[in-house]
Amino acid sequence: MRRLVLPLAMAAAWLGPMPIAAAQDAAPEPPGAISLDAALALASAHNPTLSAARHALDAAEGGITQARVIPNPEVAVLVEDTRQATRTTTAQMNLPVELGGKRAARIGAAQRGRELAQAQLGATESDLRASVIGAFFNVLVAQERVRLAAASAGIAARGASVAARRVAAGKISPVEETKAGVELANAELERAEADAALVAARQALSTLWGNPSPRFAEADGSLDTLSALPVRPDAALLRDGLDAAPAAVASQRELARRQAEINVQRSRQYPDVTLSVGAKRENAGDRGYYPVLGVAIPLPLFDRNQGNLYTAIRQADKAADEYRATRLRLDHDLQQATSQLAVSRSSAQALRDTVLPAAQHAYQAATQGFEAGKFSYLEVLDAQRTLFQARIRYLGVIASAWQAATTIDRILGR
Repeated sequence: MRRLVLPLAMAAAWLGPMPIAAAQDAAPEPPGAISLDAALALASAHNPTLSAARHALDAAEGGITQARVIPNPEVAVLVEDTRQATRTTTAQMNLPVELGGKRAARIGAAQRGRELAQAQLGATESDLRASVIGAFFNVLVAQERVRLAAASAGIAARGASVAARRVAAGKISPVEETKAGVELANAELERAEADAALVAARQALSTLWGNPSPRFAEADGSLDTLSALPVRPDAALLRDGLDAAPAAVASQRELARRQAEINVQRSRQYPDVTLSVGAKRENAGDRGYYPVLGVAIPLPLFDRNQGNLYTAIRQADKAADEYRATRLRLDHDLQQATSQLAVSRSSAQALRDTVLPAAQHAYQAATQGFEAGKFSYLEVLDAQRTLFQARIRYLGVIASAWQAATTIDRILGR
C-alpha cells in the first residue's frame, strides 16, 4: 500500500493545480473590422476590473451565509482525582446563547454589504461601457486623422511637383520650390504622428478587454458616423437623475453598510450567556450518575465594546460626508460635461457649415490661381495650411463632443 500511495502523492504535488491565468484568452477579438457592439461585448466578457466586481458580489453572498449561522456547541469532559476509587468524571455540553440581537445585526450588515457590491458592480459596468464607447470613437477619430494626414501629404506632394515644374520653366523662384519641400516634410511628419496616435488609440480600446496587443484592423465607422453629433437632454433634466447615478448609489449603499455596522457593534455590548448541561459520576461511594446544570454570564465591567462602537459611528459619519462629497462632485462634473457638449456641438456646426467650406474654396482658388500664374506659392501654402488646420480642429471638436457625451453617460449610468 505504501508503495502505491507515495508515488501518487508525489505526482499530485508535482502536477498541482493549473494556473488560472493559463485558461484566459489573451487575444479574444477576431481580426478585421470591429463594431461598437462587438467591442462592448468583448469588454463585458473579458475586462478584469468587471470580473473582479462580479467576484466581489459572489463573495458578499458568502458573508450572508456566514452571518446566518449560530455558534457551535462545546463538549467538555472533566476528571477529578486520578485514583480509580475516588475519581469523579463530569461530561457536559456548553451551549452559547447570543443576546442583544447579534445574529440579526450580522445578517443586516452582510445584506448591506451585498447591496454595496451590487451597486459597485453597476458602477463598474457603467464606467466600462462609457470607456469602451469613448475609446471606440477615439479610434474612429484617429482613423479619420490618418486619412486626413494622408490626403494632406498628397496635396503637399502635388504642390511640390507643380512648384518644381514651374521652377524648371523659369516662372517662379527656386525659393518657392524649397518652401514646397518644407511643407511636404511637415505633412509627412503630421502623417507619422497620426499613425502613432492611431496605434495608441487601438491599444487603449483593446486593453479594455484585456488584450494589450490589438488584433482588429480598424473600428467599423466613418466620418459620417462622427458627424452625427451626440445629443443629450437639458442640464436640468440630467441633474434630476443624479440620485440614481451609479457612483451616488454606491456611496449611499456604503453609508447604509456603515450604519448597519453600528448595530453590529452595539449588539456586542450585551454579553452572551453559556448554558451547560451534563452528567457527573463519582466512583467513591458508588453514587452513580446525577445531572449537572450550569450557566455562565460574563460581567461587562471593562470590555463593553466601546472602542469598536465609537469607531463604527465615526466610520458612518465619514461615509455620510463622502456621500455628500460624491453628490457635489457628480453635480459639478455633469455641469462641466453638459457645457462642454453644448460648446462642442456649436463649434462643430460652425466649422462644418462655414469654416470648412470657406477654407476648401480658398485652397481651390489659390491652387488654380497659382497654376495660372496669378498667385505665389506662398499663398497656396497658407491656404493649404488653413484647410488642414480647420479639418484637424473639426475632428478635435467632434472628439470633444463625444467625450462629453460619454462623460454624461458614465455619470448617469446610461
